[in-house]
Amino acid sequence: MPLAIVHSVDEWVARFGAERKRTAVTIGNFDGVHLGHQKILRSVLARARRADLMSAVLTFYPHPARILRPAAAPGLLATLDQRLAATGAIGIDAAFVVAFDAEFAKVEPEDFVKRFLVDAMRAQAVLIGGNFRFGHEQAGDAKLLGALGQRWGFEVETVPPVVEDGVIVSSTAIRSAIRDGKVEEARRMLGRPFALAGGIRTGTGQGRRLVVPTLNLATEQELLPKSGVYATEAVVEGKIYRAATNVGVRPTFDGAHTTVESHLFDFSENLTSGKLEVRFWARLRDERKFSGPAELREQVLKDIEQAREYFRESKVEKT
Repeated sequence: MPLAIVHSVDEWVARFGAERKRTAVTIGNFDGVHLGHQKILRSVLARARRADLMSAVLTFYPHPARILRPAAAPGLLATLDQRLAATGAIGIDAAFVVAFDAEFAKVEPEDFVKRFLVDAMRAQAVLIGGNFRFGHEQAGDAKLLGALGQRWGFEVETVPPVVEDGVIVSSTAIRSAIRDGKVEEARRMLGRPFALAGGIRTGTGQGRRLVVPTLNLATEQELLPKSGVYATEAVVEGKIYRAATNVGVRPTFDGAHTTVESHLFDFSENLTSGKLEVRFWARLRDERKFSGPAELREQVLKDIEQAREYFRESKVEKT
């Protein structure tokens, strides 16, 4: 069954009825839906199946930091649609997406639990990460949640973090890796390649005329990998193509704005619109300025061969 997505208490009650099942639920932003998040979500799913509960996620949009600390808010790894798609792929039944605004930020921890977990979602089990905080000024923690659970009849379970290569998997660690161009490190923590999603946009045409044809990605995602050339996969019209992707300002053409341009292997269509997703597997080199289109084309052809070789040697199956 596809993930059911609701946005209010009234919608939740209307969607699932007065005699709705109780839930096993987790709460959080789940930016990136990395291995640590996946562990929590699978624990929710297992608990729900054991006790014949609905499995659910309570999440927020926009990210609370956008409202509470806008100057310090992190660049997000994933859009809301990507987060929900990854959540649904694990098999979770329902997602409650709460609109996070200045008014909601004032809700006290006890009121939050009563309104959402008890009255609406009828929680029987609440699974959380170790650093979980909730309510006005993040006054609520696991201890308070456990006490409220005893009052209102739900259990609280803290799920331990996932550790990869001695590092606790976290959205913060993944953001740092991506900013540094360490997309292979990010992939290990995400459990899949970091992906940028959006639409195809028309470029200047210089690449197609003078170098190699590319598809340009227009994305609303906030975090881009470090400038450079990458071995990637591109998903177009439901098909996956291996590709070489440049992230940067196109210095050879005196570009001023960051672009994401992908040359897809064994692809000949000249698309100017439609959906595009680019998945980053490995970083090949830094972006640099060349003497002109001819020298750039020579290097791009080497990049393409290097990307092809990467996929041959790593024996990556198309995801």
